[in-house]
Amino acid sequence: MTFRKTAILAAATSVIAMSAASADTIKFAFIDPLSGPFGPSGEAAYTSYQLAAEHINENGGVNGDMIEVMGYDNKVNPKESLVQFQKAIDDGARYIVQGNGSSVAAALIEAVNKHNARNPGDEVVFFNYAAVTPAFTNELCSFWHFRFDAHADMKMAAITDWIAERDDIKSVYLIGQDYVFGQAVASAAEGQLTEKRPDIEIVGNELHPLGKVKDFTPYIQKIISSGADAVITGNWGADMQLLMKAAAETGSDVPYLTFYGGSKGAVSSLGDKGVGLLHQVSEGLTNLEASDEQYALIEEYKERFPDYDYYYHRIWNVMDMFKKAAEEAGTADPIPVAKALEGMTIEHAYGTATMRAEDHQLQQPLYISVVSDDVKYGVDNIDLGWKLVDAGTISMEAAEQPTTCEMERPE
Repeated sequence: MTFRKTAILAAATSVIAMSAASADTIKFAFIDPLSGPFGPSGEAAYTSYQLAAEHINENGGVNGDMIEVMGYDNKVNPKESLVQFQKAIDDGARYIVQGNGSSVAAALIEAVNKHNARNPGDEVVFFNYAAVTPAFTNELCSFWHFRFDAHADMKMAAITDWIAERDDIKSVYLIGQDYVFGQAVASAAEGQLTEKRPDIEIVGNELHPLGKVKDFTPYIQKIISSGADAVITGNWGADMQLLMKAAAETGSDVPYLTFYGGSKGAVSSLGDKGVGLLHQVSEGLTNLEASDEQYALIEEYKERFPDYDYYYHRIWNVMDMFKKAAEEAGTADPIPVAKALEGMTIEHAYGTATMRAEDHQLQQPLYISVVSDDVKYGVDNIDLGWKLVDAGTISMEAAEQPTTCEMERPE
């Protein structure tokens, strides 16, 4: 992490710490990458949590108590995440937040389950803002885990519904990161394309090491040679940015349908070549029509953290729902908060969101957007940004997917 970035995060932390000094403190542990190739992804999320908590504290906190968000660098490593989890517990954290990497999320879910079984009265809850392997709200569901991002099958349903209406797409290339999430994306793409457009040929299905590839040119050359009409990828962070860098350098002009095309540097790496070609599915985007209050928040975030963009809108949903649940429960203790979250609905800047009680999977509208040079807010400090495609709004009801969760709840 650079000195400048460290200073920015420290400044945000100090404001919250000063606010918390005169009241009890509700401690959140942010366990995600704050260094290395995926550091920018973690830092963008960490600053978002910091600002969201700061806004809550400035408005009286939660039942009069202040929120502190503590950062723990896990380097996207499951074993290191468990070390940081124990540090967070020792530091008094009652809420864990994480999102970068489903392998990490799987380790944390297991750790939280074990900790809570062994330490009644000292439970912790895990708020997952971005790890989207479907199993976490299906066969691996847990009362102690809540997911605020749409999972891979939900996002893939949006992508494949869009593809199904495109007669010009007759072949698709799949590329992703070789771990549980990338495998889930590939499986979802294969199954849903077969169901919705059995005429479409999958001309490539490539998995590459997570965070290890420095030059994606050989992969792009395979995509070009395949003659694919579109590419689907779940890549995120540095792997997304470097994939787009290679696409720009090789002159690839195939449409990319992504989960995380908004990863820092991806749009600027592709540049003008991304206009009309680079797509993403998300729970919101800054160029949707919104309130003056939301525009002010977007601009405040960018002013405070100029290296990043307002990307993690779902983090504000995490914090707003936590505040509402704790105030309804009359306490910040994890079990009453978790029970209050079940079935909770909020209105946020880009629609209605409901935390489904059966599996703790947030239900919300999704939006398909494409890079455009005609936007109010650009990204990566350039004039290109995300614009909703025609018929790109997927209602909460349409985005919903079934669950196989059989959850055990504390008495």
